[in-house]
Amino acid sequence: MAFAQATEAYKKVLDKAEPTLEVTQRIAHSYRQMNNSKEAEFWYAQVLAFPEAASVNLFYYAEAARRNGNYAKAKQLYLQYGAQVQAEAALAHKMAAACDEAMHWLKNPKSIELKKESINSGNSDFGTVFYKNGIVFSSDRENPKKGAQQEVYAWNGRPYLQLYYVEKGKDKNWGQPVAMPEELNTTYHNASPTFSKDGNTVFFTRVNKEQFRQRKANTDPTSWIEHPKKNDLVSRLEIYSSEFKNGKWTKPKAFAYNKAREYSVGHPALSPDGQVLYFASDMPGGLGETDLYYCLKMRDGSWGKPVNCGATVNTAGREAFPAVAADGTLYFSSDGHVGMGGLDLFSAKGEKENWKEVANLQAPLNSGNDDFGIIFEPNGENGYLSSNRDSENGTDNIYSFKPYRIPCTLEGRTVEQAVAKHNQDPPKPVSNVRLKLYHPNDTAAIVAYSDADGRFSFNIEQGIKYTIKGIKSGYLTKSAEVTPDCKSVLDMIKLNMTLNKNVVNNSYIVENIYYDVDKHEIRPDAAKELDKLAVMLRDNPEVKIELSSHTDSRQTNGYNQMLSQLRADAAVEYIISQGIDKKRITAKGYGESKLLNRCKDGVKCSEQEHQLNRRTEFKLIR
Repeated sequence: MAFAQATEAYKKVLDKAEPTLEVTQRIAHSYRQMNNSKEAEFWYAQVLAFPEAASVNLFYYAEAARRNGNYAKAKQLYLQYGAQVQAEAALAHKMAAACDEAMHWLKNPKSIELKKESINSGNSDFGTVFYKNGIVFSSDRENPKKGAQQEVYAWNGRPYLQLYYVEKGKDKNWGQPVAMPEELNTTYHNASPTFSKDGNTVFFTRVNKEQFRQRKANTDPTSWIEHPKKNDLVSRLEIYSSEFKNGKWTKPKAFAYNKAREYSVGHPALSPDGQVLYFASDMPGGLGETDLYYCLKMRDGSWGKPVNCGATVNTAGREAFPAVAADGTLYFSSDGHVGMGGLDLFSAKGEKENWKEVANLQAPLNSGNDDFGIIFEPNGENGYLSSNRDSENGTDNIYSFKPYRIPCTLEGRTVEQAVAKHNQDPPKPVSNVRLKLYHPNDTAAIVAYSDADGRFSFNIEQGIKYTIKGIKSGYLTKSAEVTPDCKSVLDMIKLNMTLNKNVVNNSYIVENIYYDVDKHEIRPDAAKELDKLAVMLRDNPEVKIELSSHTDSRQTNGYNQMLSQLRADAAVEYIISQGIDKKRITAKGYGESKLLNRCKDGVKCSEQEHQLNRRTEFKLIR
């Protein structure tokens, strides 16, 4: 059905005669089918000016308003629809509640920056996947190589979807997209690819025309149409795969579970290990219009039978465009879960048919329109998605996204840790320490030096886990981690870098190592401090230490000696488990033999004084 041509023809009818419900309604329906929600909202308002208009038009009007972000208006329209059609009252109230949720998300958006990418053409561009040094995506742009010979899709009046590859130059700007080889691009639609980890196998969606029989048809590569005519040629999705051999792609092979005469199978997505293939389908036995399924790779390389991903993910609506992140999180689009309008992006934890924690990704990743095809860079924060938001004609665009980071300042001080003794000296500033700040996504460090008072500063950003190293001759190299929670650009994040002199037989207290009464097992809070000691040993590979445990004078000498040795042994075993060579660390229990104060047997002391003696130390032995 050629909706693009139909709307123009219907408008010409209106130019010559008084508007009728039939013609006005056909225009509204055509814009709805073409995903042009702005025009659909306008024309459904015209439809409802006719008193005899069916109530379903009120629902379509509400849907269009919701897609356009007019949530307060859409809420009232849904409630009106529910009042008119009692059988749909529950659905209407659910949709009205979804409008409230969307308004809340818009008022409280996540700190994410969204940018429309320069590779967009003005036609539909969507469905990015990483490949080689760039991305592959789908587009119905005009292909300059084909020129006037390029065929046009009557549904929307634009060329058929083809696969394109593009990468960024040294200036980090996109180059010119190039059509993928003809083996992957047939005359009709080709879209939604997924590549194996080595890039040598691709699965993608191909649309083929079939004579409509008894089941619903998919006449658009991104949505399933409701009411095709019985004699129509309809478009159905199929999955094909190809391998890159001898410098070219092989002839694509049909997926074993394609059945275009009866249903669609599309939107493939490989798991990171390549052993699971997820896809969308409206095959019989599903839970809704389209469901997500998966197949397991068999030993012989074939794919096992499709299994439905289950009711946690799938709804009575449409689920499509699955993608699996490096950590196993499933991302997909749905209009069946509570969302902001159209297809929304969701995440789910689990695997195969066992999923939990389905969560809406909220604004600004989601909008009132269709949002789909999300992928993430290896850092798990930056990525790309596709959406027809901000589109006058309903076309899709590719957006990049990254967390919005509030900038602030790290103000630090380098000080020398005092040697463990009875009267602890106050920490002294250490000047001219070379400080290296590492961003998790950069190998190069930002370098600064502490001044005469040991002070230094760095410009940092909210939410990033930085590593800072302090280096100076005569001192052990020290590392620290900081993840700033900046609320404004005026925030100052404070950090003391405590350095230990590299002098044999110097002993230093390891702070915050606590044990349960009469126990020697390493508690989680103690493990965090021992982790820091393990980092120090990694930063100073030439160093060997004695790790010692000390008790207060309460209990007998023999008991305290035994308990301190058990605690020292446990601490050393933990550090060895973190990858430190056992030859570099020895355990020593001193019991109550090295008290730091007067609190020996028979002396009355406060709990605070006893606590000073219960300690863990490390001593440099080389």
